[in-house]
Amino acid sequence: MTNLSRRAMLGAAVGALALAGCANPIGSGGAATIDARVDAALNFLHSNYPGTRDLSDRAAGVLVMPLITEAGLGLGGAYGTGALRVGGTTVDYYAATAASAGLQIGAQQYSHALYFMTPEALMEFRTSPGWAAGANLQYAINDRGEVLRADTTTSLSPVIAVVFAQSGLRLGATLEGTKYTRIIP
Repeated sequence: MTNLSRRAMLGAAVGALALAGCANPIGSGGAATIDARVDAALNFLHSNYPGTRDLSDRAAGVLVMPLITEAGLGLGGAYGTGALRVGGTTVDYYAATAASAGLQIGAQQYSHALYFMTPEALMEFRTSPGWAAGANLQYAINDRGEVLRADTTTSLSPVIAVVFAQSGLRLGATLEGTKYTRIIP
């Protein structure tokens, strides 16, 4: 019976990861498709959360992940592709992956942007073989309708995360434990 439950858990994990990858395959249209999705996500973000335009202007670089698909049933996974922009120009493409375990069920899609507020934070991200978002990541949140709030602590952080455009049957999206890896689309 232990083997059956392990197989069931493994099957659920594989299914969740497969579902997470369905909407975001690497190489599906290449760089032009990713850039178009990033442009649309940034337009949505700046239109709906005007405070992010100031973050974009002050940031050394912005990693935009226009679509992350996350699913879980006990074990879960998430996947998406995006682009790193420096000075408004795409300089690299990245894949974001995450795995999770615990009491969870459901699926969701969301977008996020990481604002690298210092050249050092941007350089650390670009030179690492696989950068993982940690607990020290600061989030700018929308606490009153469409108003995005970045408090004093957040605005002094070297990396600020904004999660937006959430839809699905799971609540809450954190980026802790998400690994970003450079790809060639």
